[in-house]
Amino acid sequence: MTRLSISRSPGTASVRQFAIYSENKVGRLNDVISNLRGHGVHIMALTTLETTDVTIVRMIPNYPSSARKALEQESFSFVECPIVAVELNTEEDLPIVTSALLEAEINIHYLYPFLSRPNGKSALAMRVEDVDVAIDTLTRRQIKVLSLEDITR
Repeated sequence: MTRLSISRSPGTASVRQFAIYSENKVGRLNDVISNLRGHGVHIMALTTLETTDVTIVRMIPNYPSSARKALEQESFSFVECPIVAVELNTEEDLPIVTSALLEAEINIHYLYPFLSRPNGKSALAMRVEDVDVAIDTLTRRQIKVLSLEDITR
């Protein structure tokens, strides 16, 4: 078993996820990405969920306030929420993270990897039932929980 990086990052701002509701049509994801890039926003993690009529683009930007402003200016429909981001040294760390949350009886609604590698290490974004309890649980298990400062460029 590998030992994860030490506890919580010194930053205090939480990592934010944006769920953008978009028409399910060719080029729409490119529109979202280009719009954000034009406002100096880098997408640090990204996943999509497709339905018949709409695509939900979940993403973590490096600058949430700039992303919020860009999305509002272009009238994109979105929801913003805090998310738990953890640093992984190797793939062997994944079961350490999931078992810690299981022991605390915290449901993981979904998760996805970061595109960028904060500190040169893999990272995982997780939407969980209770963000504060999850962060406390993971920190007590010496799992490094990333802050917004860890992912900004």
